[in-house]
Amino acid sequence: MISLKDKKIRVYLFAILFLFGVVFIFFNETGVLKFVKLRSELKDLNHQIDKLQNENKDLQAEIDSLQQKVPAKIEKEAREKFGMKRQNEKSIEVIEK
Repeated sequence: MISLKDKKIRVYLFAILFLFGVVFIFFNETGVLKFVKLRSELKDLNHQIDKLQNENKDLQAEIDSLQQKVPAKIEKEAREKFGMKRQNEKSIEVIEK
């Protein structure tokens, strides 16, 4: 028959091993906390990829419209980027404070 002292020792030993196992699962190099952190980083990177893909689509559409020599697009770019204007046209410059 197992004495009360032996039972206590076994319970304490089991509790210590269990606690050690839980600590190991959470805090080791490939533990749960690392997994949660990496999953969050993956979500952020996927969001950034989606944003950049949308930006690439917009830029590709702009390139296509300029390559097709759409007059309205070319005029808009000339006005915005280079400050060009038509002949006999006055330009008004707005200065924000």
